[in-house]
Amino acid sequence: MRIQIRLLGLFALVFPSLWGCAGMSVSMPGPVGAITNIAMQTAPKVLQAARPISDSEEYYVGRAVAARILSTYVLYQEQPLTQYVNLVGQTVARKSSRPYTSRGYHFAVLDTPELNAFACPGGIVFVTLGLIKACGSEDQLAAVLAHEVSHVAHKDGINSISQARWTQVLTTMGTEAARQYGGVAGELVSLFEGSIDDVFKTVVVNGYSRSAEEAADAEALTILNGAGYSPGALEGLLTKVAASDKGGGGIFRTHPPTSERLAAVKAKATEGPPGEMELLRAKRFRQVS
Repeated sequence: MRIQIRLLGLFALVFPSLWGCAGMSVSMPGPVGAITNIAMQTAPKVLQAARPISDSEEYYVGRAVAARILSTYVLYQEQPLTQYVNLVGQTVARKSSRPYTSRGYHFAVLDTPELNAFACPGGIVFVTLGLIKACGSEDQLAAVLAHEVSHVAHKDGINSISQARWTQVLTTMGTEAARQYGGVAGELVSLFEGSIDDVFKTVVVNGYSRSAEEAADAEALTILNGAGYSPGALEGLLTKVAASDKGGGGIFRTHPPTSERLAAVKAKATEGPPGEMELLRAKRFRQVS
């Protein structure tokens, strides 16, 4: 009974578009009627198993991944810095190839000296205090956030859920109609939690593929240019990060070698002398950070 209540709450939140179908039934007498009712409830959900994950589903998966991250890291509580990071983050997000998500972009700071940043599916982005302090200007902070926004825009996190697992989640939702009081409820919760594990391991433990990181760097350059920031700021940031690489964890564990990223970025946008506006933004950055 407890797991059925848990399942009810979970899927009412995670799959609001599907939940409205759960109570549909057609009353027919006898075994033929029972089989018909089950088929009518199950068939739409089985067909939906082949479809992509919707934006609202992506958001709820991302929220669960964010909660998992916050069980490991502590949120930084100083509001001026958090508000500033959101201001810069929203600015770059609007210039990305996906300026709008189901519930919008949200940016937060993690209170750790580790150099890292995480992009959860649906638009929740974390950046560590250590990485912010490694930045020398607002433009470099914008480069960090533009890179993470690009992962959201490309759906790199949500795409780490294996199609086989997601299909199994949705088809199991269908078979629930046939086994309303059976053990499928526990299986369904387990499958969904497995999907969260897939994303969490990709975002926090293993990192994205080399091609995904290169694509995120490439779009970050476009975003920076479109938002009025210096594209060369990404080169400056990667240069600093490479200098601090002592073979530790954090960003060095989950990203390709910084030297390789730096070479690719240099080929597209080289850092030059800062302009007047860049100097003003750097001053604003120092005042907040």
